[in-house]
Amino acid sequence: MAQGTVQVTHTGTSRWRRRTGEYASLAAALEAASDGDVLTVTAGTYRENLVIQRAVTLRGPEGSPGSVRIAPSEGVPLTVRASALVQDLHIEGQDSSAPALLVEDGAPELTDIRVVTRSAAGIEVRGGARPTVRRCTVDNPGGIGIAVLDGGGGVYEECEIVAAGQSGVAVRGAAHPRLERCRVHHASGAGLSATGEHTGLEAIGCEVYEVKGTGVQITGRATAHLTDCDVHRTTSDGVTLDTDAVLTLADCRIHDIPENAIDLRSRSVLTLTRSTVRQFGRNGLSVWDPGTRVDANQCEIHDSTGDYPAVWVSDGATAVLESCRVHDVPDALFVLDRGSRADVVDSDLSQVRNTAVSVSDGATAQLDDCRIREAATGAWFRDHGSGGTLANCTVDTVQTGVIVTKGADPTLERCTVDAPTEAGFYVSAGGRGTFHGCRVTGSGGYGFHVIDGCRTTLRKCRTERCARGGFEFSEEGPVVEDCASDESGGLRTPSAAAQEAPAVQTATQTVGLLGSVPAQQTPQPAVPEQPSRASTEVLGELDALVGLDSVKREVRALTDMIEVGRRRQQAGLKAASVRRHLVFTGSPGTGKTTVARLYGEILASLGVLESGHLVEVSRVDLVGEHIGSTAIRTQEAFDRARGGVLFIDEAYALSPEDSGRDFGREAIDTLVKLMEDHREAVVVIVAGYTEEMQRFLSVNPGVASRFSRTITFSDYLPEELLRIVEQQADEHEYRLGTGTSEALLKYFTALPKGPAFGNGRTARQTFEAMVERHAGRVAQLGEPSTDDLTLLYPEDLPELV
Repeated sequence: MAQGTVQVTHTGTSRWRRRTGEYASLAAALEAASDGDVLTVTAGTYRENLVIQRAVTLRGPEGSPGSVRIAPSEGVPLTVRASALVQDLHIEGQDSSAPALLVEDGAPELTDIRVVTRSAAGIEVRGGARPTVRRCTVDNPGGIGIAVLDGGGGVYEECEIVAAGQSGVAVRGAAHPRLERCRVHHASGAGLSATGEHTGLEAIGCEVYEVKGTGVQITGRATAHLTDCDVHRTTSDGVTLDTDAVLTLADCRIHDIPENAIDLRSRSVLTLTRSTVRQFGRNGLSVWDPGTRVDANQCEIHDSTGDYPAVWVSDGATAVLESCRVHDVPDALFVLDRGSRADVVDSDLSQVRNTAVSVSDGATAQLDDCRIREAATGAWFRDHGSGGTLANCTVDTVQTGVIVTKGADPTLERCTVDAPTEAGFYVSAGGRGTFHGCRVTGSGGYGFHVIDGCRTTLRKCRTERCARGGFEFSEEGPVVEDCASDESGGLRTPSAAAQEAPAVQTATQTVGLLGSVPAQQTPQPAVPEQPSRASTEVLGELDALVGLDSVKREVRALTDMIEVGRRRQQAGLKAASVRRHLVFTGSPGTGKTTVARLYGEILASLGVLESGHLVEVSRVDLVGEHIGSTAIRTQEAFDRARGGVLFIDEAYALSPEDSGRDFGREAIDTLVKLMEDHREAVVVIVAGYTEEMQRFLSVNPGVASRFSRTITFSDYLPEELLRIVEQQADEHEYRLGTGTSEALLKYFTALPKGPAFGNGRTARQTFEAMVERHAGRVAQLGEPSTDDLTLLYPEDLPELV
């Protein structure tokens, strides 16, 4: 029942129509109105469910904003299905299953409307509706602020979401809204969310802050463009992209984020231009998974509040930084995992507490015309398969300029290291590297220090004013051509040094030379190779792995067959032929690489393989860009694996469904021939997702015939994830307090198991998050006890997103 009246001003020209009329209810007024009529509502509360189906104007009295309340007891208070003008209304919804304001058709204008509700959505736009929404406010602690669904769109200007029980603005189902100068805050879900193929979101001059979830979340092939926007003070990541999402950020500011400022996964693509990322607790840019890519141009990433690298690229992802600045961070750029790549051009990396550039686990980094200064280590190429190129780069005010260890093989051209306190270039533990036209000046230690007989190549390199000497080689191994030093001793080789003094040259391990970095992300410094272990010892390590019961049975059965066959041969009996090549199927993080490494060790201990070492490759390592190059790459990978295991991750990528003239087929044909010609020299393991590997084997019968069996790695159960956390806690001297195990079980049970689920990696990340939250809690205590310092409680668990 209305407490006021509605005056309808008719605009028709027919003589018999009344020019004005008053009605006791809004429903009656709307029934009498025609296109173009103006409905002026007097102050009051109207408990009606209104439906506007004509192009009318519905407004409250002038000078009394909010005096007209539309507040029915249930259902949708206001539904708009025409190009009407609605202004100066206060809408209250009481139905949690329905929106408070529903726009289903037309291009209406909604101006100065305040929605206060606990509904499924404050404002919902769907179908072909294209409203213009100006200066509207939504307060909906029970659901979504503004939902644009199922092909809806429209423009939203100077609107504000003051509270939302879920996402502030949610877009899905091929909808395409445009937000201009809007504010979204105090949402319990994402501030802005877009998901689904053909879904798009554009935001200009908007601000997202004080949200309990992610600031901006783009998933499931959705696309978004944000220009001149601020995202800050979230409780989760600032911006997340997942599953083929595409996002452009231009002139944006992401700051005061406790987790990752920007996180990309699962083939998502981000273009970042003239934007600033600062004050983040984990990574400024976190880029994961094959096909995921970020292109950053004229951006600044700085002032980390945590202990993590500013830019993190892993699992086959790609990052391109051009004309960017990264400064005041623990580590600037970490690139790790086979297939991961970072290209950095004309950029500055400065005031880095640990390592400016770290390349490990087979990753690649390309730096051109970059400047690194005020860091403990300029660049560190850590292990076998890791490499790339540094060209025309300068490194100054560091402890060590460039470190190459454990088989890494980068190329450095025309690079200068100025005033390092320890060494300009340091190569050890089987590191390689090619240095051409590089220079070291003013070193507090050596210019080039190469130990362990590393096969390093130096051409046209020069040193000046190095305190301990320009070139120091503790053993034969480096190839030196046309190099020069201003020191009187010239190039010091082991033989020359021995004639002067019998002293053995050594290197001191300091923070700058082989310093500490975040524990969960950093390979350890080089250690001497361990002698081969007995098969029982390696099988014991396999048994100690959490879960994988069926995998362990398969490996033991295969090992028993090989062992018995070997003993039969020793006894002069015929031994059954056992094909040792395997197919590993399963999701990421289920231990496939670890088991492959142990399998190689077992075969070496049984005398089946010479060394049992593991060489891990993927499509990017095998497939070239032109005819003939793929065969060469595949042959080189096979040769590196001689005497050990060639592990091909995501092998199905060699035979894509829409292959056309793809050179992956050439890699497969080359591999099949090599496996036949050198069947005793290398064990090949192909791995990948279960369905994709089944397709791969079905379309390549020549490959399928070479493998003895398929071993499936199942996803970890919640109980197994709990055991991994318990192992991590024990290893790092933590304990699980009362109720924590039960809380972890519930957490892992409720955790979404989508494409981004990392299995064992997720368990380890959960433990790391608990340690961080524990630290934040215990740091507030004056004199914490041993229990305070070691016990993890349910409150330390991260929130489910």
